[in-house]
Amino acid sequence: MKRLVLAAGLVLGLAGAAAGDPVLGTWKTQEDDGAFAHVAMETCGATICGTIRRTFRAGGEYASPNIGKPLVWDMQAEGAGRYNSGRIWQPSTDKVFKSKMALSGDVLNVSGCWGPICKRQVWTRVR
Repeated sequence: MKRLVLAAGLVLGLAGAAAGDPVLGTWKTQEDDGAFAHVAMETCGATICGTIRRTFRAGGEYASPNIGKPLVWDMQAEGAGRYNSGRIWQPSTDKVFKSKMALSGDVLNVSGCWGPICKRQVWTRVR
């Protein structure tokens, strides 16, 4: 019983820490293959996840079939604006990369690797 109470406290503590995380909110991705998105970063249990909310091309906003799809998941806060052990999906290639992020004010540096291939993007906070 004591272990169950300790485990429940740990899970609630981690979820509470993620709930006030500074990375939460909406982020504009860097352009990829002529398009970019607004991604809503939220808590998903004890981790951070991000869902595509809006999509844009040079001509403006458009209704992409990717709206509502997860772009980031299982991202774990390490503290000091660092996140790792997550996954990120690149819609233009339909590949999932191991991912990490680094937050500095209103700039989020996102990187991901798929085998030996690594890519980086700089996202900005949407106000």
